[in-house]
Order: sequence, then C-alpha cells, then structure tokens
Amino acid sequence: MNNATKLSAYVAALAVVFGGAAVVGTVTGPVGKADDGGHGGGHGAHGSHGGTAAGPALPGGLQVSQDGYTLHPRTATVRPGERTDFRFTIDGPDGRPVTGFTPLHGKRLHLIIARRDLSGFQHLHPTEVGGGVWTVPIVLPQAGAYRFFTDVQPDGAKEALTLGVDVTAPGDYQPVALPGPEQVAKVDGYEVRLAGALAPGKSSKLTLSVSKDGAPVTDLEPYLEAYGHLVALRQGDLAYLHVHPDGEPGDGRTKPGPDITFYAEAPSAGTYRLYLDFQHGGKVRTAEFTVTAGPSSGPVEQGEGHGEHTH
Repeated sequence: MNNATKLSAYVAALAVVFGGAAVVGTVTGPVGKADDGGHGGGHGAHGSHGGTAAGPALPGGLQVSQDGYTLHPRTATVRPGERTDFRFTIDGPDGRPVTGFTPLHGKRLHLIIARRDLSGFQHLHPTEVGGGVWTVPIVLPQAGAYRFFTDVQPDGAKEALTLGVDVTAPGDYQPVALPGPEQVAKVDGYEVRLAGALAPGKSSKLTLSVSKDGAPVTDLEPYLEAYGHLVALRQGDLAYLHVHPDGEPGDGRTKPGPDITFYAEAPSAGTYRLYLDFQHGGKVRTAEFTVTAGPSSGPVEQGEGHGEHTH
C-alpha cells in the first residue's frame, strides 16, 4: 500500500470517528466552563457554549461552522516538515470574511493546532493581512491529520466560538502513542506538578505548580493577560476545552507562581490531554499531561511522550 493509500484509509477512518463524536457531544453536553461562582474573578472558558431549549450544545471544536460562522482554510497543502504560510478566513453568515472581532485575552484570534493522536500541539496568533484573511507561518513536523481550532468572537456574535477543521499533511502517517497519566511534566529545565483530578460532569480544581532546579518559580510573567493558559483535548474526537486560571495579574490577590489554579469541567468519562502554556524569562513553554476523568472509556496506549514545546 503506497503512502497516499495509507493516508486515504486513515482519513476515511477519521470520518467515522468524527461522525460518532458529534452524537456523543450532543448527549454529554458542553466540554467545559469556568466555575466563577466562589472562585473569584477568573477568566471565562473557551470551547464551551450555552445550551438551548432544544438541548445542550456540542462541545467546542467539533464543528467547522456554528451560528452562521465558518472556519475556511485558504491554504490547500501543508507539506510535513516545511514552513508554510497558512492562510484562512472566518466567514460570516453572509458568506464573506469577517473583519471585526472582539479581542479575547489580548488577541483578536487564537489558533490551536494538534495532530489527531494529540501530538504536535501549537498555540499561535496569526496576523490579519487585509480583507479578513489571516496568515501564520507553521511547520507541521510529521505527516498526518491535524485539527486546527480557532478561538474567536466576531463582532455581533452572541458569544465566543471555537471552530475546528482538519488539515492533512500528506505522507506516511506514523502515530505517536499517548503517554500514560503522570503528575509531573518536565520541559526545558522546568518541572510542572499537577494536583487534582478531572471528574466528569462537574467542576474540578486543578493546580499546576512550576519549579526550576528544585526551587519554586515565584515570578511567572503575564502571558495573554494571565499567568497560565490551559487547553484540554479529549482523546478520540478532540473535543476542546480552553480555560484560564482563577484570578489574574494585577487583581491584588493572584500570586505569580508557583501555583496556577484552574476550574474545569469534563463533559464525560474518558482520557484527556492537558497543555499548559506559561511564560518565564521572556519565553513561553508548554507542559503536557495525560489525565483520566472517571472510568476510562478505553485503554491509554502508553508511549514515550510527545516531546517538549516552546514558543
């Protein structure tokens, strides 16, 4: 079987998983929301949208279109390992690219990328080049299907939206096994320790503590109006959860480390990959964790990790 045939079969299999994911999302409810009640003035969550009288909304990131807005890639091919000027638009209900956006945490648009096996995580901030066209240089390190998510709030939209679309880097796809659950992640000389656990269907407190060379880091730097950003992706369908920590820089009570506390709600039992972005010494780093919410929906294939990430 040649490479093209292998990848075609893989994408076809994804279509089956993705179709099932939409059904699962409908019955499980929103993938997450920040628990502001009693937790202070924390940031709101991304990737969760209020339900309607007809029932709960889908988890964030499972739809390419929502409320009339569509994520529209304008770059047709992304070759693995090659720097690519990736272009896209957010098209509005009238079919035209949207040009007005309400900033979310200091940026008009956030772009999150992860391969379907949950490796290759990237958190980027594209630039608008005119006419509602956004561009960002990207490198997809290996062949495979990647999920591209955008956090946006178009002017006039009733809420922030998380839209998602698959982008394929052609070639011989070699999946990376998901690491097993661990409480400590190491990245670029830093150690991040996770305390707390996800409980399906209710708010869970997660505290991540940052240290370096055995000493607590007490001078974390604000990054996008917070001391840390947390994204969670559900294994299987990549349902998306993006929450921000309890409190914020300059509020008179939130310390710049070593602890960053989040309140998150997992929509269902299963396995999730957590990605924590934090900034120190002028550089953003990403620590990754695998966690299980409630009884696992299936075995987690353990492997050697996905590597370290810096921005």
